[in-house]
Amino acid sequence: MEDTELVDQLKRGDEESFRLLVDRYQRYILNSCYKFLYNKETAEDITQEVFIEVFRSINQFRTDSKLSTWIYRIAVSKSLDYLKSQKRKKRFAILKSLFGEDEMEDKIPSPNNMKPDEILDNEDRIKVLNWALNKLPENQRIAFTLSKYDEMSYREIADVLGVSISSVESLIFRSKTNLKKKLYKYYKKHL
Repeated sequence: MEDTELVDQLKRGDEESFRLLVDRYQRYILNSCYKFLYNKETAEDITQEVFIEVFRSINQFRTDSKLSTWIYRIAVSKSLDYLKSQKRKKRFAILKSLFGEDEMEDKIPSPNNMKPDEILDNEDRIKVLNWALNKLPENQRIAFTLSKYDEMSYREIADVLGVSISSVESLIFRSKTNLKKKLYKYYKKHL
């Protein structure tokens, strides 16, 4: 079934079409959320929220963009909202730690097929890269993530962000430049 037909059936309230939609896009959205959140359980929760939002607002979907782009835009928005709420919680955690309570630590799951020393090296590299990515302005970070991790075309990224293709090119160029600077400074300082 094509996406246009799927959308028509969803707008009519067809539950089987919703199951088909989830089957078709769940893995893609879960992987995308994980690339922002770095936590499998959180990514699963946000993915579920994305599909609830899709179900609630399918009548607002305009067919001038692809269904996958619209769903992805919701996923990016929900992931970023979650990250913003976590930053607020971390600020409060810092205050709590000043008064003797422990601060929670974020952990990145490791691949299971690696040796322990490789896992540690890989975790360190991932943490440094994630640190540098999180220092980028939000639009640069999103454009870079969509381009490099999700392998989206500039057109698809432009649709997700609601900007022109030339803006996407500029965002990705600046993100690469800024990442290089941040990583260079980090490794120069720590090696």
